[in-house]
Amino acid sequence: QVQLVESGGGLVQAGGSLRLSCAASGDIFSINYMGWYRQAPGKQRELVAHKASGGGPNYADSVKGRFTISRDNVLHKNMIYLEMNSLKPEDTAVYYCNIGAQTTGWEVDDFWGQGTQVTVSS
Repeated sequence: QVQLVESGGGLVQAGGSLRLSCAASGDIFSINYMGWYRQAPGKQRELVAHKASGGGPNYADSVKGRFTISRDNVLHKNMIYLEMNSLKPEDTAVYYCNIGAQTTGWEVDDFWGQGTQVTVSS
């Protein structure tokens, strides 16, 4: 079983920064892709940042140059980060971590975290 737990959300003023963290634990053999999505009230969930293993990152046009996705391994946990700078009120949303991982078989399964709220005040 795989569990994703996000943290790092909160309230920040426009122009500020936040770093979201996602701890992926469980029977993970490999992570094939990772991403961050967000959903604002009344809107559909949208892609913020995505990176496939061995590939370069892709960002939504609205966050290019301000957000950075990265990955690390800390204490045997796969950590996925989203560094967010120059935040704008329109970045306000619930942010979700997503990975595609191989666990016990060859299939790549999709996993999601529970979300963390980011609120940017003007």
